[in-house]
Amino acid sequence: MRQDAAFDIIVYGATGFTGRLVAEHLADTYGVGGEVKWAMAGRSAEKLAAVRDEIGAPSDTPLIVANADDPASLKAMVEQTKAVITTVGPYQLYGEGLVAACVEAGTDYLDLCGEPLWMRKMIDAHHARAQETGARIVFSCGFDSIPFELGVFFLAAEAKSRLGKTLPRVKGRVRKMKGGFSGGTAASLKATLASLRADPSLMALMIDPFALTPGFKGPDQPPGDKVEEDTELGATVGPFVMAAINTRNVHRSNLLLGHAYGEDLAYDEMVVIDPNAPPAPSLGAEGGPKPGEGPSKEERETGFFDVVFLGSDESGHRLKVAVTGDKDPGYGCTSKMIAESALTLIGPCASVRGGVWTPGAAMGMALIERLRDKAGMTFEVEA
Repeated sequence: MRQDAAFDIIVYGATGFTGRLVAEHLADTYGVGGEVKWAMAGRSAEKLAAVRDEIGAPSDTPLIVANADDPASLKAMVEQTKAVITTVGPYQLYGEGLVAACVEAGTDYLDLCGEPLWMRKMIDAHHARAQETGARIVFSCGFDSIPFELGVFFLAAEAKSRLGKTLPRVKGRVRKMKGGFSGGTAASLKATLASLRADPSLMALMIDPFALTPGFKGPDQPPGDKVEEDTELGATVGPFVMAAINTRNVHRSNLLLGHAYGEDLAYDEMVVIDPNAPPAPSLGAEGGPKPGEGPSKEERETGFFDVVFLGSDESGHRLKVAVTGDKDPGYGCTSKMIAESALTLIGPCASVRGGVWTPGAAMGMALIERLRDKAGMTFEVEA
């Protein structure tokens, strides 16, 4: 992390829908020029000024013009800050130059990425250099994958405290959720599918549960690809669209933590099926939100999520924990999660070494406490 920076955080992509919500959270929670020094960045100074005024940020909120197509502007931006929050996706189309600039400058980088092929490419290309420069590159700091990755972290910590051991079988189950996925998430899925069509050989990596743990392969993982009865939960469950990224991040966290969850971890994610609910639209369905679009303030405020994690072993030990959020997952909660992740990274976790990280492995319990305090999330053990 850079120590000699003018700003603590720059929000890059602040004129986009999610970036605007990140800036709004920072303005509402911390003001400008106070304990947190932050700035807004994007391609157009005029649009940045308009967003600044619309969210009620002070007129002296710093504005920075930067463009993914202009490496010099990215370099100039990242050299001014301790950390960059980027909401400019799909990251496989617009993110690589910014990652490279942050790595070379020793600047921390946080995004909302749910694109495992690109993430593996960045790990291979930049992990070693980031360790040298001190840059902490932290992917997936939103609904994918913080509630899930930190949920498993929290379960493991509680199991060690209560049982003196970790539990090798963990199930993540989305019990309830109101709210949608972001337009950026849908665009990222489409970009990933386009990459697979262009290079079908990437499919082997795409379906590998250990795609983000180069050099380590764990046991066969539960597929979670069919509707089934979960007798432990007492519910019918089916495939969960975000499992393909969340499970990879959980296994990477385990690797980065020296296999704190055990080398034999078996983890899957599924969603509870409500037979009375209308079918959910496909993530890539026509008519869904486009990048830059999203739900109304009322829809964001009335959304929520509730995810349970059930750990077990062959000796009959059981433990259940739940993670909840008080806004819609893809926007309201996500914008708070990434903002508070950045503040945790440059604050209590400032001494964490450089490299390509997951939020849980880099920040662990410090991030859980901040999300409880500042982001309306709960992490609780259930009977």
